[in-house]
Amino acid sequence: MGLNGVPGYALFRHFNRLFGGTDVSDGTSGTIHPAKRHPDAAAPLIGIRPIKHPCVYGQDVVAIDAEDTAGLTRLFEKHKFKTVIDASGNCALKACECDTPRSYLLNCSQGVDAAQLAADFNCTFVRISTDMVWSGSEETAHLRPYKDDTPKDPIHNYGKHQLEAEIEIQRIKPDAVMLRVPLPMDYAPGGCAGAIDWISYRFRPGRPATLYTDEYRRPIYGGDMCRVVQYILEHEFPAGIYNCGGPRRVTLYNAGQLVNAIGGYPPELLHGCPRIEAGPLPPRVGDLDIDSSKLYSLLPPGFIRPWPADEKIVPTDCDWHKTFGRDCPDKHKVGSEEAIYRLLVLGERY
Repeated sequence: MGLNGVPGYALFRHFNRLFGGTDVSDGTSGTIHPAKRHPDAAAPLIGIRPIKHPCVYGQDVVAIDAEDTAGLTRLFEKHKFKTVIDASGNCALKACECDTPRSYLLNCSQGVDAAQLAADFNCTFVRISTDMVWSGSEETAHLRPYKDDTPKDPIHNYGKHQLEAEIEIQRIKPDAVMLRVPLPMDYAPGGCAGAIDWISYRFRPGRPATLYTDEYRRPIYGGDMCRVVQYILEHEFPAGIYNCGGPRRVTLYNAGQLVNAIGGYPPELLHGCPRIEAGPLPPRVGDLDIDSSKLYSLLPPGFIRPWPADEKIVPTDCDWHKTFGRDCPDKHKVGSEEAIYRLLVLGERY
C-alpha cells in the first residue's frame, strides 16, 4: 500500500524485481509497463494507489482510495494475501495542517484498516512510519539521539496521526513490525514528491529551492530500506517499532547541496535558512537525530549505509556545492541527473 509515495514505490519496484509481475521503470516518470508474470511467482504482488494518481499503472496496480475500506476488503478476499507492506500516508505537511480530517484518513485510518484486515486474514504486516513522531526541538535536546521508546512529541498533523497509527496498529496487530523511516532517498512516481525529486524538480527549470540549515535527519537509501523489509520478511524477526535511519546525520540544506552539485545545477539556485524564517505553517521539526542501534543489532553489519555512502561527496561547509565537481568533464561521474541517480539513489562510489 502507498505506491504513490517514495517508500511504497521503492518497495514495489524492489519486490517486483524479486518475484516478477510487471516491468517497472527506475526513472522519475513513474511509468509501469505490463509484463508476463514470472512463472515462479507463488502469489500476486499487488501495489495500491489512489484513484486520482494515474502515473503508476500496470497489471499489478490497483486503484483504491483511502476511504474505500470495502474495496480493500474485497481485494483481500480475492487474493488471500500472506504479507502486507503498508507504506500509506501523506507527508505534504502544509496540506495535512490545512485539512486535519484528510490527514487523519491518510496517515492513520488507512493504515489501521490495513492492519485490521491483516489481522483478520492472518497476514504478516510491516508498516513504514516516520521519524516525525518527534519534534527535534531545542527543549528535547537532552533526549537525543531519540531511541525507539523515547517519549514522543509530534508538532504537526502528519507526525501526530502517524503516531496514532503506530499505537492503534500495535493494539490490533501485536506481531507487526513498524519501521520509522526518515528521508528515504529514492524516486517518487511523478518526479516531484521525494526529497531528491523535489529539489531536482525546482532546479531543473532554473527555479530556486530554499532548504533548512537546522533541520537534521538521518536519511536512508531507498534500496537499503527495501533490503531491511526483505530481511524482516525472510527471518524470524521480533515484532515492535524500530527506528530505521542511516548512520550519517545531515541537514536538509546538505541534501540540497548534494543534489545541486552532483546534478550540475547552478549554485545560486540553492538557498539556506534556519527554519524559523520559514514562518509558522507548517511547523517544522528540528534535530531528528534518531538512534537506530536496536534495529542495526538485528541486521548483518553494514546493512544500512550512510547517506551519502562515499565520504568524498559529504559537504564540508555551506559553500561546498559551489566548487565540488564543477570542473569535472565526465558528466557520468558528476554534473548530471545520471550522476544523481548513481551516487544519491543507488549509493555507488564517486
